[in-house]
Amino acid sequence: MNLLSSIYGGALALKNAAYDRGCRHTSRLTGPVISVGNLSVGGAGKTPFVILLAEMLGQQGVKCDVLSRGYGRRTRGVRLVDPNGSAADFGDEPLLIARRLQVPVVVGEDRFAAGQFAEAALGPQLHILDDGFQHRQVARDFDIVMLGPGDTRDRLLPAGRLREPLRALSRADAVVVEGESPAPTEAVGKVLWRIRRGIELADVPAHPIVFCGIARPERFLEQLRARGVNTATTRIFSDHHAYTEADVSSLVALKAQSGSTAYVTTEKDVVNLGSLAASLESLVVARVTMELMNASPAIDAMLEMVNKRRQRS
Repeated sequence: MNLLSSIYGGALALKNAAYDRGCRHTSRLTGPVISVGNLSVGGAGKTPFVILLAEMLGQQGVKCDVLSRGYGRRTRGVRLVDPNGSAADFGDEPLLIARRLQVPVVVGEDRFAAGQFAEAALGPQLHILDDGFQHRQVARDFDIVMLGPGDTRDRLLPAGRLREPLRALSRADAVVVEGESPAPTEAVGKVLWRIRRGIELADVPAHPIVFCGIARPERFLEQLRARGVNTATTRIFSDHHAYTEADVSSLVALKAQSGSTAYVTTEKDVVNLGSLAASLESLVVARVTMELMNASPAIDAMLEMVNKRRQRS
């Protein structure tokens, strides 16, 4: 193992042991908490899964809010996300969630404080803790961990993308894998949820400029190819990229040089473009779709477990 990864893994093991033994404090909100997290750095589909989960809870009449760190925002403290706001104020993924859902989204570096803020404003309803698996300061009643492509073969940071080793799945209640992907042996005994992922693309333009700033861009490009999209050229930015006027000017120039007539990008990138999106003529937005197989019994079982744990706490 890489030396830096060994040092990182040792520090991580000490932190988790402190929580497991009760040496580090865990705070409990009044309302129940369902955490959605993963083991790797980005690309596992947490944001579309949070959206899907909130939609399924709403269909069962369960009111909820979403608590998020607000990664990438330039503000600090606890804030209620305004769907008409900017990624700079709230972070791109919380803003995307707020725009897609009719539920409150609260951001804060201290997610327990964010939960307290939500309960003071909305009452102690169910909280979805976005990217919460490693955020153990907040007690949770159900832990969902999503496995991304390649996680089972990856290494710990900084040599690889894993924030925790696979054995950390022992803390999970449900492990989410895509399609018929095999679950790792570390997930044996856990509830296994399977999802289908895809993209919605209203109009498939001929030979578009494809650009994005997401964690696993190769996956997005594969999905476009599967939909029969033949790209003129691609431009890849870093994850959570905050677009500038210079970026947009370069994309406009690229379109002219290639002879393309349209752009294709992701919904998250449109959030990060903000008002600059209007400068990109014929911009087609691909929306991630997600379906949980056998959804109704899965959600029923989760809520039953949450209720039992709340009664014991």
